[in-house]
Amino acid sequence: DIDGIDAAHKLTILAAIAFGAPLNFDACYTEGISRVSATDIAYARELGYTVKHLGIARRADGGIETRVHPALVPQDKLLANVNGVMNAVLVMADAAGPTLHYGAGAGAEPTASAVVADIIDVARAAGHGTKDRAPLLDFRPEVFQAETPPRILPMEAIETSYYLRMTVADRAGVLADIAAIFGRAGISIEAVIQKDPQKDLGRDAQARIIMLTHKVKEALMNAAIADIENLDSVFGAVTRIRVESLS
Repeated sequence: DIDGIDAAHKLTILAAIAFGAPLNFDACYTEGISRVSATDIAYARELGYTVKHLGIARRADGGIETRVHPALVPQDKLLANVNGVMNAVLVMADAAGPTLHYGAGAGAEPTASAVVADIIDVARAAGHGTKDRAPLLDFRPEVFQAETPPRILPMEAIETSYYLRMTVADRAGVLADIAAIFGRAGISIEAVIQKDPQKDLGRDAQARIIMLTHKVKEALMNAAIADIENLDSVFGAVTRIRVESLS
């Protein structure tokens, strides 16, 4: 699922089950893993994080978040240790707290088990099979959705933390210019790491800056990144990966 399409379909269904949200796949922000580099995975590990591809449905002020994208997850969280073909669903409930549902998400037998289960559900819903079994979930709006379905928030309204990596001129004042842009946008910086000039950057006068920010709305971060990329001391695009604390 390189592009996140499969995860977005699953998340759309989970959001409907959890929140009575409309089944609107197009409203789910979807970003794949094709732009995640080994460099960023290494820097994330240095900062105490693991990069994972997450699907997140969350109740927030004004509506429901539905988004799929790579994210930095703290290494001490259970989701950070889900590897290989294994999948996990973390549910955060007001009374029960966090619960984790973990199992195989690929392979011949796990896939066949899920397909057969769906076929059996369809047969039961069609009136074939025993009557003491739970019927297939009915996702018709008049049956399943909340009386007033919650609004799906646009990605620009989502608030999260960020990991940023940029290649800059190795000279005085560059970091101050970047910090000034963040200051005008009201973006708080949590951590900054500057790597010494490296041969793989192409020029001896270039260096890498890695930043972690506190939570900020996506729209503000988009505007700040555009301003940073317009600086003559910043080379190329700014790499951005969202950070999820899962707390």
